[in-house]
Amino acid sequence: MSSAAEIEKKLSDYEATLPDNVFSQMEKAAIGVLIAAVAILSLGLLFANDMFWTDGLKPIVWDPIVKDAGAAGDAGYSPQNTAIYASTILLSVIVLQGIFRKLGLPADDKMMLALISWVILAPVLRVLEDSDFFSSKIDWLLISPIIHFHLAIWLVAVAFISHKFCSKWDGLEDDKNMEKSRIMLFITLGMMLFFHWAILYRPAYFQHEEIGLFWAVVGLIASYIMLFMMLIWTANWPSITRGLVAFGTSSTLLGFFHWLQFLATPWQQESGRIVESQPLWPLMVVLGLPGLVCWLMYRYGIEDARHMKMSGYSAGVLPDGIRIKTWEDAEKIVANHPIEQLSRNALLANPMVLAMVYGQLCDGFATMIGIDLFGYGEKHPVSNAVIQFGGDINDAVGISWGEGAWFFALIKASLVAVIVWLFIEMRVEKRQVHMRMLIVLAVLIVGLAPGLRDIGRLTLDV
Repeated sequence: MSSAAEIEKKLSDYEATLPDNVFSQMEKAAIGVLIAAVAILSLGLLFANDMFWTDGLKPIVWDPIVKDAGAAGDAGYSPQNTAIYASTILLSVIVLQGIFRKLGLPADDKMMLALISWVILAPVLRVLEDSDFFSSKIDWLLISPIIHFHLAIWLVAVAFISHKFCSKWDGLEDDKNMEKSRIMLFITLGMMLFFHWAILYRPAYFQHEEIGLFWAVVGLIASYIMLFMMLIWTANWPSITRGLVAFGTSSTLLGFFHWLQFLATPWQQESGRIVESQPLWPLMVVLGLPGLVCWLMYRYGIEDARHMKMSGYSAGVLPDGIRIKTWEDAEKIVANHPIEQLSRNALLANPMVLAMVYGQLCDGFATMIGIDLFGYGEKHPVSNAVIQFGGDINDAVGISWGEGAWFFALIKASLVAVIVWLFIEMRVEKRQVHMRMLIVLAVLIVGLAPGLRDIGRLTLDV
């Protein structure tokens, strides 16, 4: 039986992957498409504004955002803007992963956890917007898809500041340097957290005269405690990842405490809607059942994940320099390599896979309970078509319960099973780890984020 090193030596004579600082043909094409699209759009807005804006993007993209932010709220998606958003996400994934790779940004489990905290932040803020908490001057910043671009600016700023001021202490584990890093991050991120609160939250306190402030004040204090504790718990993390996870979790906690403030003292909503009930049991179902599934997956895969880590490899990631085609052609040779022996089970305990499973199941259960039991509607045309098909099944077999959203939940569960199977079977080159991470992030944005928003709205009855 060959060792991992011997197996890799046998494959070293084959063509190696491109260096990390070189763009592939696909990446070059995507960058070209992006530059061309930005150029055409900019020139069109300048010289053919009526065609590009008045009769083009405004009714398709901007008007639904304004309507969603207004008193009526909940403007639906159309096939046109859905296609634009999906194409933008796909193009962004391809372009950004190449840029992130060239910059040498981390793409490990720690970075995935940091990004998950930002994905959770989006629905926390979005639910507060649904409750008409934020000032009408800025509430459009909290509407999809603007909210994701808005938070991306905060994310880039936090990442840049964390890396710029504290990367010089990365890898230095003596107490003096670790204390310098912690103090610098707490001061800089603490100032950013204050600006985050002052820009988004503070104006709303004056807008809602009837609002109580107990939980809001407790939340502000708790967010700074969380910021400090996260910097302690992540002492050995790279500064960029450390800053992202600390700010992401603390700002999420700040928003969540404003949920508690609404539960305690509901404020007047622009639509005139009166809060009638705030059921908590759906929260247990929507968050609890996916959590149970993920816990079982984690228990099943954690031992192989630990062995994988001790072997010095990442689950599903090929050794440095080896191409996927080379690996696949040498199927019999690599069968005894730790990557092939351990990756499948190890990936079941990987934060990427667990987050995707949790997000998709959360979205499915939240949609089913919200529509079939509480009378909410679906905004996305594709999801709505699936739900209507479920309603047709109800009519065909004589089921009078619900609108057919159970079928959407079933499709989501089937989809997540396919996604898990694809991920545990998929192998990626080391230069493709950023691509894999951003694909997962995109899946979370369209799965976990709307799922948490749905259950948040249901819990707050907004």
